[in-house]
Amino acid sequence: MHYVVKANTVSGFRSNVISPVPIGIGDIQGCCNALDRLLIKLELTKETPLWFTGDLVNRGPTSLAVLRRIIGLGERAVTVLGNHDIHLLAIAASGNRPKHNDTLDEILAAPDAIDLIDWLRYRPLAYYDGWRLLVHAGVLPQWNIDVTLRLAREIETKLRGKDWKIFLRALRGNEPDTWHNSLQGEARARVVVNAMTRIRFCDEHGRMEFKAKGSPNTAPSGFMPWFDVPQRRSADTLVVFGHWAALGLVMNNSLIALDSGCIWGGKLSAVRLDVTPENRVIIAQVDCSKKR
Repeated sequence: MHYVVKANTVSGFRSNVISPVPIGIGDIQGCCNALDRLLIKLELTKETPLWFTGDLVNRGPTSLAVLRRIIGLGERAVTVLGNHDIHLLAIAASGNRPKHNDTLDEILAAPDAIDLIDWLRYRPLAYYDGWRLLVHAGVLPQWNIDVTLRLAREIETKLRGKDWKIFLRALRGNEPDTWHNSLQGEARARVVVNAMTRIRFCDEHGRMEFKAKGSPNTAPSGFMPWFDVPQRRSADTLVVFGHWAALGLVMNNSLIALDSGCIWGGKLSAVRLDVTPENRVIIAQVDCSKKR
């Protein structure tokens, strides 16, 4: 097995602790059959960390089974919150019925629904191991890693607090669409969550655009993929993300994009998240059914 030196996750100081290279897995979105086939194909040891890019649930037919499978992996499974995961939390908080194209009823009706929801709301919005940043959608160009983690912790504290249901009601909406350090309260939280779980395109000032979902060459006028903004402050860290099926699987020096369109009849992919670019390889893929 390939090992790397693990960095301290608080200060960024690289210690001498040896840790297995994590395996990154893209958006599952309720496709447990694909996840099971991928895990069998990987043939990993029980010590290998598995990093999931979020959107564990919704759209696919077996969201409940996905949650239980990943919970069953224990601490070796690291997953960040995606927009569909937060959507599930919001429905659980409000008591409203899911939308007509959601596939969340089985979770909400499960005898252990409260425990499942509690497990989900304790997932991080962003995760950093000193080498790699895991986030569902992306990072605004004004944010370096320290700022990103600090803002993520603000949201996580609210989601884990006693007033989490009230907090979730404030997260819906696209405004404001631009980060300012002076933002407070609900507006501040909305920008942070939208950036980390929904961003694809933004302009050079970090103003987000939420309507466009196509490939990078379909960017609206004045906008670009968030990772192409000049002088992006997180460019010195490897960012691992999903969310963008039309972008597909991308690996370069500073990015690993893992959403290869499982729910859209594409593939579920697993990639070695090595700190050395030439060692970042696709180690397994499985085809996914178009049936939803």
